[in-house]
Amino acid sequence: MTPPDVSPPASAEPEKIADWGSYSRLLPYLRPYLGRLALVLVVSLASTALGLAQPYLSKLLIDDALLQRDLTALVVIGLAMIGVTVGNYALNILASYRYVATSADMLFDIRVALLRHLQSLSPRFYSRFRLGDLMSRINSDVSDIQRVTADTMLSVLSNLLMLTGGVAIMLWLDWKLFLLAIVLLPACVALFVRFQKRLDTLTRTMRERGADLGSLLVDTIMGMRVVSSLNAASHETQRFRTRNSAFVEAMLRMQVASFMAGAVPGTLLAVTTSGVILYGGYQIIEGTMSIGTLVAFMAYQSRLFAPIQVLMGLVSGLSSARVSLARIFELFDTKAEVVENEKPLPFSGVTGSIRFERVSIAHDDRSVLRQFDLEIPRGSFCAVLGPSGVGKSTLADLLVRYLDPDEGSVMIDGIALTALSLHDLRDKVILLDQTPYLFNDTIGANIAFARPEASREQILLAAHQAGLDPLLARLPRGLETPAGERGLALSAGERQRIALARVLLRRPEVLILDEPTSALDPETERHVALSLRAALPDATIIAITHRPALAEVAQMVVTIEDGAARVIPNPDDRPMVLSA
Repeated sequence: MTPPDVSPPASAEPEKIADWGSYSRLLPYLRPYLGRLALVLVVSLASTALGLAQPYLSKLLIDDALLQRDLTALVVIGLAMIGVTVGNYALNILASYRYVATSADMLFDIRVALLRHLQSLSPRFYSRFRLGDLMSRINSDVSDIQRVTADTMLSVLSNLLMLTGGVAIMLWLDWKLFLLAIVLLPACVALFVRFQKRLDTLTRTMRERGADLGSLLVDTIMGMRVVSSLNAASHETQRFRTRNSAFVEAMLRMQVASFMAGAVPGTLLAVTTSGVILYGGYQIIEGTMSIGTLVAFMAYQSRLFAPIQVLMGLVSGLSSARVSLARIFELFDTKAEVVENEKPLPFSGVTGSIRFERVSIAHDDRSVLRQFDLEIPRGSFCAVLGPSGVGKSTLADLLVRYLDPDEGSVMIDGIALTALSLHDLRDKVILLDQTPYLFNDTIGANIAFARPEASREQILLAAHQAGLDPLLARLPRGLETPAGERGLALSAGERQRIALARVLLRRPEVLILDEPTSALDPETERHVALSLRAALPDATIIAITHRPALAEVAQMVVTIEDGAARVIPNPDDRPMVLSA
């Protein structure tokens, strides 16, 4: 089923626990499954009704069969008890099975919606957000929300029916005994609520300490070469010990509070049970109550407290899930810096130039580009030069709409990029980052990423155009060679060429290269640049670089100084040579 399309709402204050009304934000994820959940609830209610019949059958067994020495009644009641028990189990299994399937689908929808929103955020979001904390929210927090909210729908009505039916039958059996059974119930509820308020705070603290620990582990594993090269294993172990101790301490404090929340009310409930036994036993001795009635009453009493505890536990779970809810919606409430155009213009391909018109943009209150003007003709090879921090990578991010300018406009074919759909734009305009990311898969699968339908011949052609022939010839498994985690089984230069082959397989009409050959020697860099033009003869290629080799083969060179562009035409004023 297609996940609900939920636009991120207005920003909420970070670190604020969601109030109860915020559960309404989950309704879009529940709505597609209301029919399936209704079936689960009906089956669950039927199971609960059979459960209510079981204690009363025990009364009939004692009073009408055993004490009356009625063999026929004994057989009939025995068969009825078997039928009710089997039916109860069967309906419980059916309800649980359908619930698990439905809740799993709902969990998937929430995660997909969250991933789609995260994909809309700019790279600057990921540079300031801890990876371990992000994974904790996507996995643990979403699972907690799904479990509690779906379980609530399944449990509330069935437990309310069990509670209501049990109370009615207990009143019918003996109203005085019922009053004795519930005399301490208000005190139990009050104590439970008090402990749950403390659990709210402790749960969030434990989640945060767990995220701290996860972030440290991710950071340590990704920086393992640095740890080893600096001989800092002891320092890193101490950092892990400190954060692990903080997590364990928070977990233990929460466990103690959770135990007290159940133990103290449970002790009071045990006192009322003793009172029921004493008073009921007195009535039997006095002849005002049958043995079967007391047995049935105590069975209903035990079942009465169970739904009360479950309902209190659901309140506790919902309260705990508010912590997860707040953490998840902090992500949903993070506004995307780039917003999709609701009515995008059609865009079938690049037929004209790329233009920056009076573009201004600032990062962290620091102006990067100021009234920036530049035109790059279609089909040209343009090199963009300049020292670090002048805005070269910002220019690349603007062209693929990772960012939008604060002022001015970026256009292709005279159409502002903001008027195009992101899908159409990024299908034709592709950015190859300075530090390419390879997935933990084979070299061939990495090249064919986002084009899984590509044939082996197409993948090999892209590898050849990226200069991977020597590498593939050296590897016994060729394209089937694993790249390793983040591609670390390969050298930096090999990773760059595989990423380049991945881009070439897409056949972009505008290719933006952000320091694409920083790990290559100048001669190889020049060869790659010439191969690019041969592979994409009609494409506009924009190479952001510090290296002179790319500038030497470019048709135009752009330098960025003080936020403005200065164009240096090719001194020979002739097309780029297509072969070395």
